[in-house]
Amino acid sequence: MDIKTATALRRLRLVSAPEAVSFLLLLVCSVLKRTTDFNAVPVMGAVHGVLFILYVLFWADAWNRTKWSKQTAALYFVLSVLPTGGFFAERKLKREAEDAVIASRARREGTVNA
Repeated sequence: MDIKTATALRRLRLVSAPEAVSFLLLLVCSVLKRTTDFNAVPVMGAVHGVLFILYVLFWADAWNRTKWSKQTAALYFVLSVLPTGGFFAERKLKREAEDAVIASRARREGTVNA
């Protein structure tokens, strides 16, 4: 894996958890708006919107660089629109990055022809 691909995956991973948190907070703010006088929906909506746009941009960049299959790319996109999906995306991306590092080290040491 080259450095640009690793960077694209890292950016996607770093934005996935905050995007998921902002989505959950937006849902909580929506409930509070309807049940109390507290209205933070405009602020949380804007924060979540920015994070979602960043997620989609980083997702497209990662898909372009990693050459994911359509199923893998669709999985990461679907995870972005589920309330807790960003946490699962972050965990899966972290596992992929760790596997890539292990494979790279194994190739460098000559223990595997991968």
